[in-house]
Amino acid sequence: MKRPNITTRIFLGMVLGILIGYFFPATDSGFSGTDLNILSKVFLRLIKMIIGPLVFSTLVVGIAKLGDFKAVGRIGLKTLGYFYFATILSLIVGLLVVNVMKPGEVMQLPLPAKGTDTGIEAKKLTFENFITHIFPTSFIESLATNEILQIVVFSIFFGIAVGAIGDQGKIVVKALDAISHVMFKVTGYVMGFAPFGVLGAIAAVVAKQGLGILLGYAYLILCFFGGLFFFLFVVLWAICAVNGIPYLKLLGYVKNAVILSFSTASSEASFPQTIEALKKFGCSERIISFVLPLGYSFNLDGSMLYMTFATAFIAQAYGVPLDAQQQITMMLTLMITSKGIAGVPRASLVIIAGTMALFNLPIEGLALLLGIDQVLDMGRSATSVAGNAVATAVISKWEGEWHPEAVQEDVAV
Repeated sequence: MKRPNITTRIFLGMVLGILIGYFFPATDSGFSGTDLNILSKVFLRLIKMIIGPLVFSTLVVGIAKLGDFKAVGRIGLKTLGYFYFATILSLIVGLLVVNVMKPGEVMQLPLPAKGTDTGIEAKKLTFENFITHIFPTSFIESLATNEILQIVVFSIFFGIAVGAIGDQGKIVVKALDAISHVMFKVTGYVMGFAPFGVLGAIAAVVAKQGLGILLGYAYLILCFFGGLFFFLFVVLWAICAVNGIPYLKLLGYVKNAVILSFSTASSEASFPQTIEALKKFGCSERIISFVLPLGYSFNLDGSMLYMTFATAFIAQAYGVPLDAQQQITMMLTLMITSKGIAGVPRASLVIIAGTMALFNLPIEGLALLLGIDQVLDMGRSATSVAGNAVATAVISKWEGEWHPEAVQEDVAV
């Protein structure tokens, strides 16, 4: 009997997780679906275990193969330019959806009591903090804490240096290339545990929150996911169409990565899978190695959309009107301060809290979102994965390093 593919196994994990969470809700005694959250934690820890070495080895090899600093600079500028373009689009979509659908006004939710502890600290958002966060004080510390952006910065310096020292550098490149292949093999072992991680994550969410909260917040969830679908199937499709990239075929290759990120509410969980999918799609390995790690810090489209949507939603709930100038200010602030936050726990909520402080919105308003944040995070994580896949394909096309003739027609895994 043929073993079900990874998509089927993950889907079965989701279904079983929903059933277990529903029939075994959270309780102080006895078994509950929340007990299975350990499966999700183990899986995500395994993923985090491999991301640092994988990013470092693949990125250094990719940069060394680029050949010279000018090539790195050219591709880097194109990549960052695209990321900021996509960020602006996602922020605008979030604002459009929340202004048209007005979930904060329509739902009339009871406001949290003053002084309600949300567990989220509003940090001051400054350009200086953003810049200093980019540069690591210790590469080992960056690896240990999975600070992807800092790993990328060190890898860029290291990769350029390796390429600059000639024949001696080739020894390092060959060694790191071998390490990257070993890490992909380890990834294959880890992905075998993915359906159990998905089961644990879904069971814990349903057991803790119950399906009732989905009904209570149905309009908000519908509005937000509607915005995500618009971004996925209109904005990203249009970007691909303009660049002559078959978007639906690309989605066919990254679908497993998108589903995995959705079910675990973690875009990092599918990073290794996304690399493999883009290789099969015909993208250059050195472009993938350079663009994709940067995307996980600079191009989180789903999170960007959520930040403008959530901030404006809370303002609506409190009856605080935000005029066009204030909303543009919000968008520009988020465009700058949200970069490089992938390693921050509950990063989106932390940035939203800081943005709320700029408009004198009460921090307690975050409590309106905490109950369903995990559900919303599933959607924004999946969207970010699709956005990074498109970014990599676009840069590959711009650099003449997308080879459609190499695209494999069989996308089943």
